[in-house]
Amino acid sequence: MTPPVIKAMSDIAVRLTVSPAPHWRSKRTVEKMMQYHLLALVPAVIMAFMMYGLPALATVGIAGSVAVLTEAICLKMQERDINVDNLTALYEGILFAFLLPATCPWWMVACGAALTIVLGRTVFGGFGSNPICAPLVAWAFCRVSWPAAMDIDINLANFMINSPVDQLKHFGLESLDQFNYMDLFLGKQLGGLGASQIIAVLAGGIFLVATGWVRAFIPAAFLIGVVVTSSIFWMIDPEVYANPLFHLLTGSVMFGAFFLATDTASSPVGWLPQILFGLIAGTMVIVIRVYGVYPDGAPFAIMIANLLTPLLDRVRPKPFGGR
Repeated sequence: MTPPVIKAMSDIAVRLTVSPAPHWRSKRTVEKMMQYHLLALVPAVIMAFMMYGLPALATVGIAGSVAVLTEAICLKMQERDINVDNLTALYEGILFAFLLPATCPWWMVACGAALTIVLGRTVFGGFGSNPICAPLVAWAFCRVSWPAAMDIDINLANFMINSPVDQLKHFGLESLDQFNYMDLFLGKQLGGLGASQIIAVLAGGIFLVATGWVRAFIPAAFLIGVVVTSSIFWMIDPEVYANPLFHLLTGSVMFGAFFLATDTASSPVGWLPQILFGLIAGTMVIVIRVYGVYPDGAPFAIMIANLLTPLLDRVRPKPFGGR
């Protein structure tokens, strides 16, 4: 007698059975995700305008417009559908603008926004294929190529306040007496558009977590990494190293934790890899601030963690009942 398995496989009706895939339909779309992310940046844009005036809006407008135009040109050259209406290019162009001082030269803003799309996304296959957060790729290229045009103190020299991370790097811990932590939290400090507006960026990040568009694992682990590492240095010598609260309220730490490190394409997927990713990035922020030449280590720290994402994605908890 023919075995049941062979008989079933020989039945053409069984082999050609067609059924719908077990997909769980959801109303979450890329366009809707970008809408929420852009909405989360609105408080920071308003706060930047109140502090820096029209140059802040000009920087955001140029970066967003050039990014969308560059994306359309790249898609046209690749003979692909021009889908810039999904808002991904606009969002990443604005993220790049938030890494710049408000009075950054217009040509630098335009060049960096174009590089965000071309070098950060297109060369890797487009949106969702980039191994490193696209705005950070453009920022690093511009920061290394034109350091004077990206310098905070040079661009914002007409303001009476200073950049806290620059003061710490160049003048030591004694120079921080000029800053009040509440003022830092309320945005009374110099830096990039996303680095200065601490309270607004934090509010936008909490909004994304509360609405479910960002999982809390990466931001929480990122901030914990910053606090724990800076606490270790501070306890070793409090007369040389700044306390953890200072590091949380200065530079691009808050902006990086909620908007850059959580980039969907360049960050891990599972909860455990996300926690490890955040801890590594947060730790690297302090290591770069202490030993590196760049005052604000958040952008480079996130880029380094991005490179580890393929390895971190292989870290998985054992399945229930597994040995």
